[in-house]
Amino acid sequence: MRIYSVYVRRHGLDPERDIAMVKEGFSWPAFAFAALWALWHRHWLWAAGLFLIPLGLVASAGAIGLNPAGQATLTIGWSAAIGLFANDLRRWILERDGFVEAGVAAGKNDDGALLNFLSDDRGRIEGSLQ
Repeated sequence: MRIYSVYVRRHGLDPERDIAMVKEGFSWPAFAFAALWALWHRHWLWAAGLFLIPLGLVASAGAIGLNPAGQATLTIGWSAAIGLFANDLRRWILERDGFVEAGVAAGKNDDGALLNFLSDDRGRIEGSLQ
C-alpha cells in the first residue's frame, strides 16, 4: 500500500485535471530520470534546471580536478537529493497553481488511492473547497 496526498484545485471544472495525487516518500523516477520526471509532470522550467545543473556539476568537478570516484559520488548525491525532494517540489508547485490539499489516501497505485479517497471522503473534499 502506498500513501498519497490528494490535491484538488479550487473552482475546477475538469475533474481529471483538477485532482492531483502526489506519492509520499522517495521518488525513484525522479532519482533516475530527473529531467524526464519533471517533463512528465509538466514542470518545464524545473526540467531545464534538472537537466543543466548536473552538467554544471560535472563540468565544475572536472575543472577543479575531482577524480572520477568523486564525480560519481557528487552525481549520485545530487540524484539522491532530487529523489528525496521531488514530491515536495511537486506539492509546492501544485499549491502555487491553486491546488489545496484535501487529505491523504492509500492504495496500490494512484488510481486506487483516488478511488478509496473519493468513496470514503467525498464530504471532506466538498467542505475543503468552500
